[in-house]
Amino acid sequence: MPKRIDIKSVLIIGAGPIVIGQACEFDYSGAQACKALKEEGLKVILVNSNPATIMTDPELADVTYIEPINSEVIEKIIKIEKPDAILPTMGGQTALNIAIELDKAGTLKNYNVALIGANRDAIEKAEDRKLFKQSMESIGIKSPKSKIANSLNEALKALDIIGLPAVIRPGFTLGGKGGGVAYNENDFREICMNGLDASPANQILIDQSLLGWKEFEMEVIRDKNDNAIIVCSIENFDPMGVHTGDSITIAPAMTLTDKEFQKMRNNSLEVLKEIGVETGGSNVQWAVNPKNGDVVEQIKELTNGFGADATLEAAGLSETRLKAVESTKIFGKSCFVGEGGEVTFEPTPHIIHRHLSLLGSWTFSNFGLDEAARFTSERKIPLDSVITSRSNIEEAPKAYKEFSKGAPGKFVINWD
Repeated sequence: MPKRIDIKSVLIIGAGPIVIGQACEFDYSGAQACKALKEEGLKVILVNSNPATIMTDPELADVTYIEPINSEVIEKIIKIEKPDAILPTMGGQTALNIAIELDKAGTLKNYNVALIGANRDAIEKAEDRKLFKQSMESIGIKSPKSKIANSLNEALKALDIIGLPAVIRPGFTLGGKGGGVAYNENDFREICMNGLDASPANQILIDQSLLGWKEFEMEVIRDKNDNAIIVCSIENFDPMGVHTGDSITIAPAMTLTDKEFQKMRNNSLEVLKEIGVETGGSNVQWAVNPKNGDVVEQIKELTNGFGADATLEAAGLSETRLKAVESTKIFGKSCFVGEGGEVTFEPTPHIIHRHLSLLGSWTFSNFGLDEAARFTSERKIPLDSVITSRSNIEEAPKAYKEFSKGAPGKFVINWD
């Protein structure tokens, strides 16, 4: 990527005090940025509120300000130093939030200061929970079932869809501040209120719980011309639910299969491209089901990522009906058979964007039952794993009574 000759001076915003989620890695990267920019002949101006860092050593930056990191102070420094550009990606969440504030307030435009490393659109896509989810859906990357809420009432409505346990994460925060896992409604209300208070945008994301899943990370570098490399893969020693700051990580990842690694690598590159990261490193985090129990993923693996031509859901459960829809390929058909519970899905990503036909049927025909019996017999499909109860003919009334309660399962009546 060619050097920009219009930039003569750069303001680097530091990360401030070391906290979980924003630790010594930003001190190191900031110090390296100071050295690299000075080697290119640029004037480096640094602001950081933490004097106990390597980056604030006098020889690293040409001008160093040890001041509070807020938009008012940064604007005063811009007015004095007149930098050509601001580099916020070396200061973690703190610097990114300040950069957005300055851009929204018109400060960068007023002083003709460029935002480099990541533009405002890229920062908001990565930090705004709703925009990030939409971005992942647009490139076909699955994320946990989730809902955005800007108030407690919206959060309680989302709970009906997500269920418990639920993970609450505030938008535009770091290190888990204001978030948590709720196992009951009282905890859910409390965590949601804390999250709304902690988020600068009064926004929380309520996620399906992935507690117990394996957690991996990819360190990726990309430039504006879409040249990208994977620096390393990282495996978290503890499963999802234990914050990395309270655990340890191993690099490279030790338990990924080659197929899983290649898929994670390719998806990480797609994530950076979609978000619009222009320069520097990024950390992409992934969750992997250790039991490989994700039906949708299994079906997509069997169909080279396309999904099934048609799906038939006969259990009547909300979860299986949603998975039937998610497992169907573009322009496919999904059929719900018989009565069942309420199911909620987003019409746009699930149906409209995928040109899906959604059908309903009250029961099977005799012909259909004969075909199903012949199919299972000829293909020697193992049925023991799906049969939940067996009864003889005398116990048939009792079995039917249990079946009529709507309990999930498959009942077999033996005639002999």
